[in-house]
Amino acid sequence: MQSGWRIGSILGIPLFLDTSWFIILLLVTFAYGSDPNWQSAWGMSAWAVGFALALLLFTSVLLHELGHSLVARSQGIQVNSITLFLFGGIAAIEKESRTPGQAFQVAIAGPLVSLGLYLGLTLLIRLATLPLMVQTVLVNVAQINLVLTLFNLIPGLPLDGGQVLKAAIWKATQSRVKGIRWAARTGQFLGWGAIGLGVLAYLAQPSLDLIWIVLVGGFAVRNAAAYGRVADLQDTLERLTAADAVSREFRVIDATQMVRHFAEEYLLQTERAPAYFAASDGRYRGLITLEAVQQLERGTWDTTSLQAIAQPLDSIPVVYEQTPLADVINQLEQESLKRITVLTPADAVAGVIDRGDIVRAMAQTMNLSISEALIQRIKEEGEYPAGLKLASLAKTLTE
Repeated sequence: MQSGWRIGSILGIPLFLDTSWFIILLLVTFAYGSDPNWQSAWGMSAWAVGFALALLLFTSVLLHELGHSLVARSQGIQVNSITLFLFGGIAAIEKESRTPGQAFQVAIAGPLVSLGLYLGLTLLIRLATLPLMVQTVLVNVAQINLVLTLFNLIPGLPLDGGQVLKAAIWKATQSRVKGIRWAARTGQFLGWGAIGLGVLAYLAQPSLDLIWIVLVGGFAVRNAAAYGRVADLQDTLERLTAADAVSREFRVIDATQMVRHFAEEYLLQTERAPAYFAASDGRYRGLITLEAVQQLERGTWDTTSLQAIAQPLDSIPVVYEQTPLADVINQLEQESLKRITVLTPADAVAGVIDRGDIVRAMAQTMNLSISEALIQRIKEEGEYPAGLKLASLAKTLTE
């Protein structure tokens, strides 16, 4: 769920303000409004100028993120929102670009917008005769956009320069995962470097500006690590198939028995199997669903066999054991299925897969500790845990 306050939309993209945005708004207003030169020149109006400058700063950030968003939308990628927060802004893009070239275009769009604002404002300042107050504000906004351009081109995730580096490595290695992993490692290295330099500089000469560098470094380390985890998830998804996640917790029932016997013997029990398949003469006759039993008039339960209500395997959603796990996830999402049947190469039932089975297989492969209670909750709710974007990752890998 999107956090923060929605304040409207721009070009159809919802715009949100994070709580931390108000903190930086006040800090920027105070930093500029309390400037002695501004105070002596404009008195109390300096605070209004500082506030206006803070708003223009975030307008610049918004336009920067809008640059990313519009290029992504031109590639058919949905942009869910733009959020302004303490460290700037972020565009919530539904999925990654399909090619390294397209990924580069999305990444470079933001810095190009900031650079364009710097050049445009600089040209305006030089060519137009403006009041001193307006000129001062525009000079500072232009400088801020130059800083945004240069800062965002630092080659490490989560910055735009890291996205550019990811696209370059992706192009060179033909591996999206390697691109993310190396750009994330670079981002962590640079982030720890900023933290170290900031701490050493602060110990030598205490200054609030140096504390800000440490905070930015910490932000970079945390987010670069998140990108690294995404790379690990993608790498795991690329290696796993349906056979790695299939659950054998299904029951094979005699297709010749009557529906009433099946209902009393199995459906009325406290513990039910995830799926029931009817078989006779050594052949699977189909899937027996609770809905099929409920739709049948009770008066016919004693005279209707399971084979009569079984859904043939060729009429239900299925995957094969060798199907990539990413394709399984996509099919579950696209067809809004709670689970899907897995077949062997000989078209026999190998088992079923639901979202809990997928999370369990991912956790086992990546040596992650996930409780069985959480797995069971995922199975019951039919939803992945918050923050585990398996559906979007799978969609990216298969397009």
